[in-house]
Amino acid sequence: MSAITPAAVNEEIERFVRPQTFPLGIRMAAPGEPLPEKVRRPAQDMGIRVAICQTFSIARRYGWGLAVGRDDLSCPLAKTAFGFEQELPYYAEGNLACGMYTESAAAGARTEAEVPKFEFGAYERILIAPLGRASFEPHVVLVYANSAQVMRLVAAALYRTGGRIHSSFSARLDCADAVIETMRSQRPQVILPCYGDRIYGQTEDHEMAFTVPWGQAEELLAGLRGTQQGGVRYPIPSWLRYTGEFPEKYRRLDTLWEEGRRDAGPGRPEGPDRPEGEAAASEPGKERSARPAGGRRAGGDP
Repeated sequence: MSAITPAAVNEEIERFVRPQTFPLGIRMAAPGEPLPEKVRRPAQDMGIRVAICQTFSIARRYGWGLAVGRDDLSCPLAKTAFGFEQELPYYAEGNLACGMYTESAAAGARTEAEVPKFEFGAYERILIAPLGRASFEPHVVLVYANSAQVMRLVAAALYRTGGRIHSSFSARLDCADAVIETMRSQRPQVILPCYGDRIYGQTEDHEMAFTVPWGQAEELLAGLRGTQQGGVRYPIPSWLRYTGEFPEKYRRLDTLWEEGRRDAGPGRPEGPDRPEGEAAASEPGKERSARPAGGRRAGGDP
């Protein structure tokens, strides 16, 4: 492992970004690579087959570590992209995209050609775990977050280099964008959750994601610290030192109060704040009515 640990990276992401679900560490395991301890195999240990986006949600919401290979996967698209099965002409010709995502097979073929892919057989499994508990060195750090939190991570990733982050989107196979494209480009990526991620991973409407290759994790942390010191923070510190405007009917009260003060004259309180004697003197008969007829005080005492 490198000098920095997954737990240390997780601690600072949690501190500066405060995501709602666990940040994830993801590793592509080569053929024959031993499995880490305390990971679940979906088919063997859970009795289900899963989509890769589904495993992201299991790990980030349940806090479980997972090891997923060909026999654990239910998603044909992911099997193809991650090299767990061979890419067949039926896929490459655009038949899966046609009629749902594209108007024609030719357009679908262009879409499938743009999907990031691993070579067939290059990896045996994908390992996913909450970053703070990962017992392996990840290839990719994946954080699901809201748009403001993703913005915070983008600013951190650019702190030392400047420039812009370049990502691409297709509304399909965000698992390939998150893992394969990040590993292939060795650059951070902004991830737009795809349609399948929203169905099978149950990713919510307000969520986006951000990835960084493990080799740039320390640079990301330096950027989080530097931008925090510079004033780029989450939660976003709203500017609240201003005078707000209110509806005209509300402002009418201020006008009425001001008119009342002018009518009372300088130094003279108006309304219920006037001294009791002054109020009695201003109303004829008030003083006399305070004592009952016959010179007796209220209550019957002489």
